[in-house]
Amino acid sequence: MPSKRHSDESGETGIDLAPMLDFVMNLLIFFIITTSFVKEAGIEVSRADALTAIHRDKGNILIAIRPNGEIWMDRQAVDIRAVRPMIERLHIERPDDTVVIIADKASKTGQLALVMDAVRSGGIDEVAVGAAGGSGE
Repeated sequence: MPSKRHSDESGETGIDLAPMLDFVMNLLIFFIITTSFVKEAGIEVSRADALTAIHRDKGNILIAIRPNGEIWMDRQAVDIRAVRPMIERLHIERPDDTVVIIADKASKTGQLALVMDAVRSGGIDEVAVGAAGGSGE
């Protein structure tokens, strides 16, 4: 009789970790889904000052224009002819994205206009031009 009593007491002595693992997995999935993926231009440019600049948190695709006219997207230099296909591909992947073009203050306005046209023809109508200064920063 004493051995049976001893086996009943030592039946389950551990802590069930399954609910905690389920909770951690749910948190992981939540953070993956709600993370905003930002495409950076990949270079630093000297932005023009603007007194009326407004800070925008939205703007997931960044395009930079250097003083020599080089266009940078996704940390690589691209030709003006490659801007539209890249924007079309990114717009299909994430249709809610907007574009911010950061043009160096020494860059030519014509290059900025060409990039804006390529972005709009790629399917994204909401295009902003990045500037330094202003009341929003």
